[in-house]
Parts: sequence; C-alpha cells; structure tokens
Amino acid sequence: MLVAVVLIVIAVGTVVFHVVSPWWWTPIASNWHSIDDATLVTFWITGIAYVAVILFMAYCAVRFRYRKGRRAAYEPENKRLEWGLTGLTSLGVIGLLTPGLIAWNEFVTVPDDAAEFEVVGRQWQWSFRLPGKDGVLGASDPRLVGGDNTFGLDPNDPRGQDDVLIEGDDLHLPLGRPLKVLMRSVDVIHDFYVPHFRAKMDIIPGMVTHFWFTPTRTGTFDILCAELCGLGHHTMRGMVVVEEETEYRDWLQGQSTFAELMARAAPGDAVKLATNDGREDAAANGGARSASNRPHPLNR
Repeated sequence: MLVAVVLIVIAVGTVVFHVVSPWWWTPIASNWHSIDDATLVTFWITGIAYVAVILFMAYCAVRFRYRKGRRAAYEPENKRLEWGLTGLTSLGVIGLLTPGLIAWNEFVTVPDDAAEFEVVGRQWQWSFRLPGKDGVLGASDPRLVGGDNTFGLDPNDPRGQDDVLIEGDDLHLPLGRPLKVLMRSVDVIHDFYVPHFRAKMDIIPGMVTHFWFTPTRTGTFDILCAELCGLGHHTMRGMVVVEEETEYRDWLQGQSTFAELMARAAPGDAVKLATNDGREDAAANGGARSASNRPHPLNR
C-alpha cells in the first residue's frame, strides 16, 4: 500500500509542479506559434501517458499485492489487450508526430517575398552576411576561407562585391518582414538557436541549411549555439536586434561591404570585417559611406 501511495504522490506532485513551475518559455518574438502549439500537444499526450502509467502501477501494487495462497494466472497472449495497446500507442504516436511535421513543413517552406541573410558559424563566433543592392548573395567556397577572407567569398564573383559582412557585432533585422536564414559552417557542426524566435537548426560543414521566420517584436534577443561545438562552446553567443524600419536603415547604412573591406585591407593583411571597424572608418571619412545611401533588399 505504501508503494501505491508514493506512486500517486509522485504523479500528482509532478503535475502540480508543471502547472505552477516558475520556468517556462521565453516570450515568443516570431510567427512560430505553431511550434509552441506542437510542443503543448506533446506535453499533453506524454503527460496523460505518464500519469496513466503511474496510476496503473499504483493500482497493480494494490490489486495484485501478495496474499498467502494466491497464485498468478499465466496468460502469455491476450489478443484483446494487445490490440487495445497497439491502438492506443498508434494514436499517441500519430498525435505526437502530426503537429510537429506540420510545423516543420511550414518552418522550411519559405515565402516568395522573404529576404535572405546568411549566418556563418565558426569556433566560437557567429558572423552574418546580408545581400547588397543586387539582392543576391555572392558565391562562397570553403576552400577560400582564410585569414584574409574569413567568409570564404569568391572575390571574382561580382554578385558578392556588395554583400554586407558582420563579424563580432550584433545582427540587426527589420520588424515584420519574412526572412530566410541561410546557414553554413566553416569548421564543425554548430546549431543556430534564437529561443525567442523558436528557431533553431544544425549547421553542417559542406552544406547550406535554411529556415524562415518573421520577427513580430522589437527588442534584443540572444543567439546561442545549441550544439556542443568544442571547448569554447559556451562562449559562442551573439545578439539579434529587431527594430523598426527607420532604425534598421540607419544601422544598415553604417555597415561595410565585401568590396569596401577588401579595398581597405593592405596586401597580406587580414581583412577586418568587424562592423565597429567599419563605423570608425566611416567617421574618419566624414560619413562618406553613409552619404552613399545604398539601397538594400532588406531595406525596401
């Protein structure tokens, strides 16, 4: 009897703790409510199964407890029980998989009007690339990655000359616009994860993975790596700033393009891609780069 009471207390205590728990998701800041819904369905189904199994164990501990003179009935096959368990298990698996598959299909089906930007992962830092006025990201090749070209961009590709490069600084994005995220790694497996966006995906060396989202709230949100990528994994963090269109345009005008960075780099020197350097150079040049007021596909 004591075992049954302990089991019931565990089941009830777990449910109560879940309901009153101070730990919950971060406030959502993108359009992916369907991912939250799929997670809630998973909680409900696994929670019901968990409580049912615990209560069944408590019932068995009482109903079939030892009594002198009683013997267990040997029943190796019970078709009715087997079909019942198979049916319930199948319904549970369908209920778990269906919402997730629907959400995943939406997650990787990019709208035609989505603007692109690229995330590059390397130990242990996030870098970002935005297309220039031509609206197209230039070609890249892992074989071109080096101290003078940390993004591995093809210097002979005219489409990449106006690409905006962000390294060692925050990523800014406009509010309310669908965005396609292209991801690649130049060393090991990383995982681009923004909890507020409910967005995460592995980044595999040699591949370009993608998903899309629409920022729905202004603010500053953490970028994490959700894949153990080495000793410095815990330091691989960044920030994404979602802001109104006007503020975003002001930020964008202060960034450097690939051609500008290559032109400023002395032969043999490492190309400085940090946006802080870009701002300093712009100030030194009397804001000449800002005065160019170049258009941008994310700045339409």
